[in-house]
Amino acid sequence: MNKVPNNKAWWLVLPVFLLVAFSAVVPMMTVVNYSVQDIFDQSSRYFVGADWYRQVLQDPRLHDSLLRQFIYSACVLLIEIPLGIAIALTMPTKGRWSSLCLIVMAIPLLIPWNVVGTIWQIFGRADIGLLGASLNQLGINYNYAANTMDAWVTVLVMDVWHWTSLVALLCYSGLRAIPDVYYQAARIDRASAWAVFRHIQLPKMKNVLLIAVMLRFMDSFMIYTEPFVLTGGGPGNATTFLSQTLTQMAVGQFDLGPAAAFSLVYFLIILLVSWLFYTAMTHADKQ
Repeated sequence: MNKVPNNKAWWLVLPVFLLVAFSAVVPMMTVVNYSVQDIFDQSSRYFVGADWYRQVLQDPRLHDSLLRQFIYSACVLLIEIPLGIAIALTMPTKGRWSSLCLIVMAIPLLIPWNVVGTIWQIFGRADIGLLGASLNQLGINYNYAANTMDAWVTVLVMDVWHWTSLVALLCYSGLRAIPDVYYQAARIDRASAWAVFRHIQLPKMKNVLLIAVMLRFMDSFMIYTEPFVLTGGGPGNATTFLSQTLTQMAVGQFDLGPAAAFSLVYFLIILLVSWLFYTAMTHADKQ
């Protein structure tokens, strides 16, 4: 007896497609439409083609912000990934201390981004902040509002404090998923702790580390709220990243056409770098 295929289940997927179209495709098409027009008001729009893209790609603000963004994201990954792995390796695996550590590690992730910026803005103040006042008492001339290096270090430490927990929790879950038989074999072979980490733990955490690297790169490359609240992009333009430059162009100057072209270039850069990360890491995993 031949069974008649029933494709009615595909109707269940339709709401998902509609939701994605409404939340992603429609706004994206709107931005694409704005990026090829010179908009004066609702009734005055002129097609300019790729003029805004050429203008944005030649804009020195984009070049400077892009360089700062890559340096910042590279610093974030170089610090948070090894630090998250080290914290995960030292966390207890059983008992009450395990649950307590998980709760403590999750606390920074629950704090809203604008609150994080406000906390560090007060914490780092040279007059009333615990960090700033303590450093000045020790003879260190610290002022994140006036010194470029101090602002950079403060923004970077703030991000490390806020997001290293995510990397640590992901690595901890990867470590807990390793079967005990691997550790039993290592004990029989009298393998050192470094050998266990290099040949058992690190290879088994590759997929988790891929997720951690991708998440932290994309989030650090799109960072806006924390440095905006903490430094306002200053001193000067020292901590003005791509998202802040885009906001200044779209909201401050109301240049919708160039801002739309800028946002699409921004999106393509994130997509390209994320794809390169994913391809390189999956290729290494296959080898």
